[in-house]
Amino acid sequence: QVQLVESGGGLVQAGGSLRLSCAASGSIFSIDVMGWSRQARGKQREYVAHISSGGSAVYEDSMRGRFTISRDNAKNTVYLQMNSLKPEDTGVYYCYADVGFRSWGQGTQVTVSS
Repeated sequence: QVQLVESGGGLVQAGGSLRLSCAASGSIFSIDVMGWSRQARGKQREYVAHISSGGSAVYEDSMRGRFTISRDNAKNTVYLQMNSLKPEDTGVYYCYADVGFRSWGQGTQVTVSS
C-alpha cells in the first residue's frame, strides 16, 4: 500500500501562487505515475496534471503554463507549483499515485479570493 499526504494549501489572492507537496510512503518502489486532481464544491473531481517516474509531465489544457508539476524521487514527493491563481482554481486538491491501482491522498484545500 501507498500512503499519500498533501500539504501546502491555503488562502491566496487572485494572481498569487501556492506550492503543493505530496509525500508518499509505504510501497513506494511500486509507484509509477503521480499526479494531481482537484474538486470544487458541488462539482466533479477533475484532472490537473501527472508526471511519470522518468519526469515526463502532462497537464490539463487550461492549466498548462500556469501550473508546473515536478517530482523528487529521492524524497518520494511530488509538487504542484501554481502561479497566476484564479478564483475558479478554488477547491480541494488531491494527490494520487498509480501502483497498479490508484491511491489517493486526503486532499488539501486551496482557496483563491478575488
